[in-house]
Amino acid sequence: MARSGITHDSFRAAAPAATPAPAGGRFPPSRALVAVLSGLAGFLLTVVWSAEFVDRTIGGSVAGSLLGHPALETPITGVVAGTVFAFVSGLAGTFTACNVAVFGALAPMLGGAGGRRRRLLLALRPLGWLAAGMLTVSACYGAVVGFVGTRMPQFSTTQNAAGGLSARTIQSMVIFGLIGLSMTYLGLAALGIVPDPFDRISRRFPQARVVFMGALVGGFLIGRPFPLFRHLFRDAAESGNPLYGALAFALQSIGNIAVMALLFLILVYFAGGRLHRWLTATPYRLAVVTAALLIVAGVFTFLYWDVRLLAGRGVIPWYPTAPWA
Repeated sequence: MARSGITHDSFRAAAPAATPAPAGGRFPPSRALVAVLSGLAGFLLTVVWSAEFVDRTIGGSVAGSLLGHPALETPITGVVAGTVFAFVSGLAGTFTACNVAVFGALAPMLGGAGGRRRRLLLALRPLGWLAAGMLTVSACYGAVVGFVGTRMPQFSTTQNAAGGLSARTIQSMVIFGLIGLSMTYLGLAALGIVPDPFDRISRRFPQARVVFMGALVGGFLIGRPFPLFRHLFRDAAESGNPLYGALAFALQSIGNIAVMALLFLILVYFAGGRLHRWLTATPYRLAVVTAALLIVAGVFTFLYWDVRLLAGRGVIPWYPTAPWA
């Protein structure tokens, strides 16, 4: 380690904070405007987002190409096929509505001082903590699915009646509503508008916030109605094998963030120095970027899954959507 000029102490000192909260309480003077514009951007994203295009056209095509057969029409036969399907379906779901929130989770990890190798090493640490939080939730939920899955709301094939909601739709609304509100709150906390729930614990466990963000990402699977995920869910539930369920769900979560994690590392490696200088050019720029991405992701997730969905099921009369959405 000493030969490369990167000692343990210098690595620790240069490591970026694993929290999106701005250091030293330095908040932008126009933080209310940042919050409003970010919330508006999240709302507009719900208006133009097309689940049919992203889930079926992109997700289905990618999974079918990688597997070599129609992903949804072909039964999953055996543990090996299931684990392969889990990872591939995760990759195919990279740009589903759920994963918009991942951009907000990765935002605080941008930038870093030092050379390319050091920046890459520093970026791997928060990604590891993000993965730890994500895999804990997804693997535990997978184990539960393998044990009692056929009796869970997500296993049901009951269709939503006009003006009503099925049990699995209610589950999705509750889970994504909580995730969206959590990310929105963290964004507002990064601006100093509301108290920071991680202020004290982060002093002792600086990785706590990013682990929590990973747990939110892992929680996507608890509510996800993505057709490829439901195909995997039913297979894991029917297997009655908690170990298989845990492995399959963990692999799908890994596949889900693999592309964005790779793009993030490439960005850090080639442009991390410029990003670091830009983010630290003013005392509060990092807080603004972090808060904006979290609020956009949180507002989008909440409105998309808890308001636009109600309009789509005929529970509320109207929600604005683009013609293609």
